[in-house]
Amino acid sequence: MFDLDSLVRPNIRAMKPYSSARDEFQGEAHVMLDANENSLGSAGPERFNRYPDPVQRAVKAGLAPLKGVQPEQIFLGNGSDEAIDLLVRLTCTPGQDSILILPPTYGMYEVAAHLNDVRIERLPLTADFQVAPETVAGVVASEAKLVFLCSPNNPTGNLLHAEAIEQILRGFRGLVVVDEAYADFAAAPSWTTRLAEFPNLVVLQTFSKAWGLAGLRLGMAFASPALIGYLNKIKPPYNVSEATQQHALQALRDASRFEAMIQELLQGRTWLAERLPALPSVETVFPSDANFLLVRFRPDATAVYDFLVRRGIIVRNRTTQPGCAGTLRLTVGSPAENEQLLEALREFQG
Repeated sequence: MFDLDSLVRPNIRAMKPYSSARDEFQGEAHVMLDANENSLGSAGPERFNRYPDPVQRAVKAGLAPLKGVQPEQIFLGNGSDEAIDLLVRLTCTPGQDSILILPPTYGMYEVAAHLNDVRIERLPLTADFQVAPETVAGVVASEAKLVFLCSPNNPTGNLLHAEAIEQILRGFRGLVVVDEAYADFAAAPSWTTRLAEFPNLVVLQTFSKAWGLAGLRLGMAFASPALIGYLNKIKPPYNVSEATQQHALQALRDASRFEAMIQELLQGRTWLAERLPALPSVETVFPSDANFLLVRFRPDATAVYDFLVRRGIIVRNRTTQPGCAGTLRLTVGSPAENEQLLEALREFQG
């Protein structure tokens, strides 16, 4: 049986969280003189002189029906990176515990571990960037507190096989964090649909990718109410600004534009994937379920990267990542940006 409390650090179980009057008296008070704010107003054109709702009730109320979850199953943070860091801090005692990652994968899992003096266990993906049966067995046998599964994976772009993730969920003793930053571009159901089945499941999503709101820095975590309660206990009191909450609510009211942008980006992905293989410098275009393509170049991906930089086109050089030798990660841009990228790659002479 999964026992969340046994995973949480004892000092966090016992700690008393910061108490905010905005939380204690939400909707009950008319004169708020508790937080030493400027009651006269803001210096700018908007009224941002008051602290925001510390648990973002309105955003969660709008988000919950869209995601098919309850508001108490949602954590909102300063990008998904905040949730990653808080999950590590919640469960891992510095200098003692470990997390588990499956490289190549998103780099912030390692950053959060190093920042918190937490050991990293690595079980690599296969050559086609999937989870081998022996890797599943290794995860299940691990004493790590967390395993991070990025699906669709960054930088490879592919979904991890659902059967492997399910086996890990059924056998791993710690928290299973499925990072779905790119899930809106994939033709597969979100793991949020399985939250009731797996109490050890945490699903990460973001407003930065498909929603086109990277500048807001708003990430989402979905999990059991008990786990969300722990994350709210240890987060900074006002971790999501009032401006961010207002913009997120506007985006949720304009969901039709969200769907249209996804379709346009998927068309751009197909357009690039069909044309890149014809270029002499391109060796492999890997299948993608995200808004980017991992591409292996010949004879020297770094030379291609440097050439693009000189042309003012910035992509991501992933050639030093495990299993990604000779690759660049190309984000799907606007139609004009995709044309510029392809034209520059046509001009590359090696």
